[in-house]
Amino acid sequence: MAKRRSTSDSKTSKGERKSSIRTSGVGVNQAIKMNRKLEALSKGKDVVYTLSNPNKNETNKPFIKVKVNGKNYLKHRAGNA
Repeated sequence: MAKRRSTSDSKTSKGERKSSIRTSGVGVNQAIKMNRKLEALSKGKDVVYTLSNPNKNETNKPFIKVKVNGKNYLKHRAGNA
């Protein structure tokens, strides 16, 4: 059987450099996010909105995500829905 490696042999990050994933939403307020979502909807792309949960009995879920289909939005906007 092959010999197992000990966990101390693997390389561990020193954490010196900042990850770009953490800084992706810095400087973007709610108005800019809403504007970007409306632009995406007008192009026919799908958008996910986060809303406060209307069902107050579900106390473990304070927010829900609602997916809006971009193609259906364009049809509704054109008056063909």
